[in-house]
Amino acid sequence: MAGNTILEAEHIYKSFSGVPVLQDVHFEVKVGEVHALMGENGAGKSTLIKIVTGVYSKDEGQIYWEGRPVEINSYQDCQKLGVACIYQELSVIPPLTVAQNVFLGREPRNGPFINYNKMNEMTQELIDKYQFPLKPTTIVDNLGIGQRQLIEILKGLSQNSKLLIMDEPTASLSGKEAEMLFHIIRTLREQSVSIIYISHRLEEVYMLSDRLTILRDGKNAAVLEKEEIIPAKVIETMIGKVVDESAGSRKMLHSDDSKPVRLEVKNLTDKTDRYRNISFQVHSGEILGLGGLIGAGRTEVVRAIYGVDKAASGEVLLSGKKLNPSPKLSIKEGIGFVPEDRRNQGFIPLLSTTKNVALTNYDIVKINGVAISDSDELAMSKRAIEAIDIRPSDPDKQVGVMSGGNQQKVVLGKWLMRNLKLLIVDEPTAGIDVGAKDEIYSILERLANEGVAVIVVTSDLQELLRVSHRILVMRKGNIVKEFKNVEVTQSMVLAAGQGVTENQQEEN
Repeated sequence: MAGNTILEAEHIYKSFSGVPVLQDVHFEVKVGEVHALMGENGAGKSTLIKIVTGVYSKDEGQIYWEGRPVEINSYQDCQKLGVACIYQELSVIPPLTVAQNVFLGREPRNGPFINYNKMNEMTQELIDKYQFPLKPTTIVDNLGIGQRQLIEILKGLSQNSKLLIMDEPTASLSGKEAEMLFHIIRTLREQSVSIIYISHRLEEVYMLSDRLTILRDGKNAAVLEKEEIIPAKVIETMIGKVVDESAGSRKMLHSDDSKPVRLEVKNLTDKTDRYRNISFQVHSGEILGLGGLIGAGRTEVVRAIYGVDKAASGEVLLSGKKLNPSPKLSIKEGIGFVPEDRRNQGFIPLLSTTKNVALTNYDIVKINGVAISDSDELAMSKRAIEAIDIRPSDPDKQVGVMSGGNQQKVVLGKWLMRNLKLLIVDEPTAGIDVGAKDEIYSILERLANEGVAVIVVTSDLQELLRVSHRILVMRKGNIVKEFKNVEVTQSMVLAAGQGVTENQQEEN
């Protein structure tokens, strides 16, 4: 049970280029408690955690570990204390095996040589203990994002840490994988391991946390005990207005077949059998939700439609015109794509908002098709910033140092500068707070109202029901269910994705 304080940060201040990010913040974690940390994007959560883990130095304040003052100047310092951090942005090395990633830098050795058999055995013991669907010898490059997230968690568990920091740990996990994580968290709490749990998924915070600290505009907004963690109170404290997080838990879908068919996919099949015989249509002004568990083939299908990956067979037609999909052709034809892995595939971290918005729009910002117009670039960037409220509103700000929600806005904003016919968005709000989610949904709905066809791939069932006019559910590479012009619930969608029949649901 939670008892003495293991970590305490007092009177923490931090500024960047004279702009305050943290102001007199206090944060305390007890032994054996799950302490949630919430706040809008830009509230200071990530900065606080990076100070605690030695990534950033604090301007003022003091950190205490087990009651004694400490200086944490590097991640190695916090590891020595017994702190492990699982960041939202994955740090696994794809060419290495699962075991090599778990024990990277801590490999067991026989003299100067790495003992690979021992390392695999140690990894297998951890996998068996927590029942992870992994094998020590699997190359990480062959695994999906959900399984890579599990490796990050396994890394932290392998260090016998006293404090585990989890930053959006379920953002890319399937329902089954998330339940497994929740079981692990409860087990660790029973073993007096402390956990800092950072998440925008309110239902997870309510279910898991013993206490909740809310930051707003770089300051403490509230510290709530378990019995005080009430949804309406949390949301109002966090963003200053009520947003109905439960909206969409039950919804009547409305799809209008009378509108023109914007996209038609016929018998799309993957050469490695990740999806097969995929056929569907999307109408002008329709938001089509694509649901299913991680690994069902959803991302692979939309990547093939856009042309990032090539399908083995099948056809893609845009407004009746057959395409040979490629990113270059898709951009030309008015197809936008917001990828699942925004940091590695959606933007260039070291470039400014202006340059990132221009990335897919150089055909627009060229003078007479030859030279690039800096003034047009800047003007376009300012339009994107204003259109979707990118923060900070500085066109020269490097996107890599922005919060996750504003990074996603930049990725989305570059497509709003074009005359879009179809927008494909994969996991549109992973790791994004409630307020920013609502803004993203409004943007997608606005595009649909303007006649753009939208495909949304999401693992968040509330989100799927919130935005979709029609829903297709995939399972093991096939479309197994369509929900159209019916009242639908989260359990119905989840059951379809898990292969549970309607008769089985009625029996249960």
